[in-house]
Formats: sequence, structure tokens, C-alpha cells
Amino acid sequence: MADTVLYEVADGLATITINRPEAMNAMNVAAKVALRDALLASAADPAVRGVLLTAAGDRAFCVGQDLKEHTALLEADRAAGSGDTMSTVREHYNPILRAITEMPKPVVAGVNGIAAGAGLGFVLAADYRVVADTAAFNTSFAGVALTADSGVSWTLPRLVGRSRATDLLLFPRSVPAREAHEWGLVNRLVPAADLAAESAAVARALASGPTLAYAAIKESLAYGAGHSLAETLEREDELQSRAGASEDHTIAVRAFLAKEKPEYVGR
Repeated sequence: MADTVLYEVADGLATITINRPEAMNAMNVAAKVALRDALLASAADPAVRGVLLTAAGDRAFCVGQDLKEHTALLEADRAAGSGDTMSTVREHYNPILRAITEMPKPVVAGVNGIAAGAGLGFVLAADYRVVADTAAFNTSFAGVALTADSGVSWTLPRLVGRSRATDLLLFPRSVPAREAHEWGLVNRLVPAADLAAESAAVARALASGPTLAYAAIKESLAYGAGHSLAETLEREDELQSRAGASEDHTIAVRAFLAKEKPEYVGR
């Protein structure tokens, strides 16, 4: 059986590819474990300065939970009188989302097709979204009598507003990439044929950039989303002091004065 998730590191960039195109990259247990572990590995590896999260095939980025496996597991739960199947949110999806949002490195999602359910959650958690013009987004949870997971109840209203997020969650539909771009869900919309090259180029550019500054930007955005202006100003001061003490800041200033392109080292 092919690996459900492929993992490769080259020139500071970790490329993580969900690899179940025959199942529209649906997440079975093996894929969830592999994705979680790949993200945690990239977060912990000092050689990794950026992550590209993408998927195999051209139909789907990820349609969320593998419902065939899920149904079998639910039936086994009922026979055993347990509720183990739904622990997947705690054991898999929550760690995946925290790995994406908390790693001190930029994460780019290269979205090749439909992103639904948990797959949508992965995309929205990324720092930057490069999306094929043939892709689409769907919450899908209510369509199978479930509530939002994979961070969607947090990320979606912050990106499109509470009213629109409520509508999309209560009445799931596939939102075409162009419409999603107009709403602010997409950072860069590209022709489908250009997605692989464009998403890799964006990820490589970030992986060769000032890693500590990017980490501070991620932290400040997350902090500011839940704190007052006064509290955020204090955190900005702390983060700016940290960034200012980095080797990359010195490199950037010297390069600016010399009218040269900086060559960052990620520290």
C-alpha cells in the first residue's frame, strides 16, 4: 500500500503531501496519524524553515473524514458499547491543527481541488493559501449530522465573518475558488496547471526568508485575535525585541544599506 502521507525535506522546505487520491484524499486513521506525525516532525526539525502542505491528484485536496472507515468504526463501537471512534478529534485533528498554527515556521497550503470538512480546516489553518482556480471549499459537517472540528469554528468566522460562517456551516455548499478568493479565504488564485509550481515557489520563498520574524508574525496575529489592543502592543514589544536580536535582522539591515539581496540563515 502506498504511503498515505508523503514527507520530503529539501533546502529548508518540508513538503507534506496527502496521498490518497483514489479516495479524494479522505482521512483514514493511517493518514491522520501520518499527517500529524509529519507536521510535528517538521515543527521540531531545525533544518526545516517552511512547510508546503498539499495533496496528490487533481480532484481533491482533502474531503475530510474517510466515511467508509468511519462507518465501520462506528458499528464496532456500537457492538462494543464504546465511543472510541469520536476520540479522533482529540487524538488526531486537534494535534494536526495545533501543529500547523503553533509551529514557528510558515505553512503554505497548495489547494489542488475540493477541500471539505477537516480538509477545509487544514487549509484555513495554514498561514498562506495558494489555490487552483478549479478548487472549491465546503464545510460539509452538518451534511453528515456533525458539528465543526479541525478549528473551522474558530478560523472560518475570523476570515469571512460570523454571519457568513453560520450560513456555510448550517447549509453546506461547495464554494468555488473564485468566490472564496473574493471572500478572503484565498491568498493567491492560480490556474490549475500552475498550482504545483506556484505553491512550491511561494513555500520556497518563505523557507529562505527570516524564519524568526515569520514565527513572531504568526504569534502576534494569533495573540491579537484574542486580546485587547493594549495587551497586543505589549506582546508586539516583546516579539520585536526578539526579532531585533536575531542574526537575520542584522543581515537584512546590512543588505538594505548595501543595496543587496539578504541571504537569511533562519536564526
